[in-house]
Amino acid sequence: MVRPSAEQPTPAELEILKILWESGRPLTVRETLEVVNQRHETPRAYTSVMSLMNVMTEKGQLRRGPQGRAFVYEPVAPRDQTLRSLLGETLERAYSGSASLLVAHLLDQSMPTADELDQIRSILDGYESRISSGATEGGASCKPSRRKRSKG
Repeated sequence: MVRPSAEQPTPAELEILKILWESGRPLTVRETLEVVNQRHETPRAYTSVMSLMNVMTEKGQLRRGPQGRAFVYEPVAPRDQTLRSLLGETLERAYSGSASLLVAHLLDQSMPTADELDQIRSILDGYESRISSGATEGGASCKPSRRKRSKG
């Protein structure tokens, strides 16, 4: 039985997608499990990760292909497309389309560094230039942050 395609990935599915995007290549369940278990104090079972990845394949989030005696999995959509979709849904559902309210909450929650604020200003300047020149789509690609902030 084919599962319906979900609008957005669940938190567990998003974790798997992030691992696959970061790897830059298709991974087996075992390779994915190794990364999942490096990120969690409580180890996950092989069958749990395998089941999740199979469900994601049925939902159209992953593509599966044989490699020797195992299968390898890769995301169907690129990271940027998925993140834009997640943010778009959050913007509409939680903020009623108010970009300023979303940005205000984002800044309060993330407490960006001075360098990050400079990057944000540069992105806003680029956006303003694109809008004034008549461009309506596209823009600076969002790069994932590799550094973790301490809360305290």
